[in-house]
Amino acid sequence: MELTFGSFITTRRKQQEIQMKDFAAELSFTPVYICDIEKSRRPAPAPHVLEKMVKLLHLTDEDKYLFYDLAAHTRKGVSVDLTDYIMENNPVRSALRKAKELNATDQDWWEFIESLKEKYQ
Repeated sequence: MELTFGSFITTRRKQQEIQMKDFAAELSFTPVYICDIEKSRRPAPAPHVLEKMVKLLHLTDEDKYLFYDLAAHTRKGVSVDLTDYIMENNPVRSALRKAKELNATDQDWWEFIESLKEKYQ
């Protein structure tokens, strides 16, 4: 089964033993709205709601990043935790555009990440 934003929420909500109606109430939504999100019939909600979900689901940092990526995928956008960083840093946008232009591979990016780690450790 493919991991989706909705399936991620469903799994984590159940792991936390949170009923859908209670989860919905905490977020000021109807259970039907949450059900639609969990069934991938609706995109992820606004960033401020995602933050509330992170807290309610007690996500680790690693889980939070996956959560944001899955949410962004539903909106065909960039993960909420990266948007400001990208838009506030000209070199980041330039690097992304250059990588796109040159068809950079995953391996290219992993090597770049490793070089940054080495530099800052």
